[in-house]
Amino acid sequence: MAAPKVKSLTQFPDDARSSASFMQREVMDVDTLFGRRTLPEIKKGLRNAGVEYVKVGFFDVDGIMRGKYLKIDKFLSALDNGFGFCDVVVGWDSDDKLYDSAKFTGWHTAYPDAMCRIIPESVRALPFENNVPLFIAELAEKGETICPRGTLKRVLKRAADMGYGVNGAVEFEFFMFDETPESVREKNYQNLKPITPGNFGYSVLRSSVHSEFYHDLLNMCRDMRIPIEGLHTETGPGVLEAAIMYDEALESADRAALFKTFTKVLAERRGWMAAFMAKWNNKVPGQSGHIHLSLKDKRSGKSVFHDPKKPYKMSDTMRWFLGGQQALMPEFLSMIACTVNSYSRLVPGFWAPTNATWGVENRTTALRVIPGSDKAQRIEYRIAAADINPYIALSAAIGSGLWGIEHKIEPSKIVEGNAYTQEFPEKMQLPQTLFEAAGRLRKSKAANDLFGADFVEHYAQSREWEEREFRKYITDWELQRYFEII
Repeated sequence: MAAPKVKSLTQFPDDARSSASFMQREVMDVDTLFGRRTLPEIKKGLRNAGVEYVKVGFFDVDGIMRGKYLKIDKFLSALDNGFGFCDVVVGWDSDDKLYDSAKFTGWHTAYPDAMCRIIPESVRALPFENNVPLFIAELAEKGETICPRGTLKRVLKRAADMGYGVNGAVEFEFFMFDETPESVREKNYQNLKPITPGNFGYSVLRSSVHSEFYHDLLNMCRDMRIPIEGLHTETGPGVLEAAIMYDEALESADRAALFKTFTKVLAERRGWMAAFMAKWNNKVPGQSGHIHLSLKDKRSGKSVFHDPKKPYKMSDTMRWFLGGQQALMPEFLSMIACTVNSYSRLVPGFWAPTNATWGVENRTTALRVIPGSDKAQRIEYRIAAADINPYIALSAAIGSGLWGIEHKIEPSKIVEGNAYTQEFPEKMQLPQTLFEAAGRLRKSKAANDLFGADFVEHYAQSREWEEREFRKYITDWELQRYFEII
């Protein structure tokens, strides 16, 4: 029997804007080709497919995928034994500048290799690269204590030990620009051109005019096992929203992290750029990264959030979960609002919550209870923006809820109406800066218990560094305001 061949995908034409590259090519079945079931089957599938190189990457503290190509023999050995990756990738920021306060690594450790573990079941085929297999990795051994994916796994183990499975989904808003990495630098990130003008929320006109890109994105996500439940324009020039289909929480985090990375890849191959900043312009709303969560009983598979006899169909378990999320949101905010830019979004009137509030079907609150059937009852964690690291944000949203169940934390009184115009107690107020939020996390007993002291220390110092780097620079606003008159 002849060995199966890796099918070659139609490549982007020279003028990618005028042709839908993915609409005219064969769809590959990763399960058949690479054997995504057991480790022996995966190895056999890779050999039979004649794969020469494999791409491997893991997501750092900022949610950036860092990786490399590995020759197949090296990769197969790494599947069994792991592989080393210079631990500088957890010792620098998103601009590759070295932290000056990290304990895990730094000049004092001489930046040794950190051991990485490859996740066999994470395999995807890269449609841009003739189906080259992509595998997600995570830090192992000592590095697992600070690894974003490892941190989420610890939180999910806690849930499993309590008898719960966690389902989740992330939806992202992101702006699309008719720019390139070169042009945005030449313009100093000013006067950028979105792919479309005007607001045009839910526009069939806009999505039809640019249908090639929409189909390319939908097909890429389908083939990379990042199924999109809905895709539409949002209100604002060139802004889209994609809702990724729900799954078990770890798989949902993988999907969300991959979505951000490869949406950018797709856009840049087209001569465009996708931006997931929390807020790129003060004249338009910010970009959300809302998280939907539900808990199920591991034995029966039924929702533990749903109780039709209770108000809003909220079970006691769901109410305590909500209470924990609300109570710990001020302490965990740096894990959700993770950049200096995040705090430009958290202002009244721009569809972003400003206090640790909750409501039922209320989009002005930080936590939105969505009543429904046994399968649909869930909580939307609305404080999150598109700049989240999905692993870390899900860790915070789930971990705080589990803490609430453990301690039977009752939420505050429900918010009805516009939360932006109401006053709330000091305990519900959120930190105003990333530096303040990181300090709250560092001191949080709940955070150290849920995520581990090593993670909290490493993450908090990385956020404090981020704001200290920001303070070194003079903004256009400061020059315009103070240069002449002060």
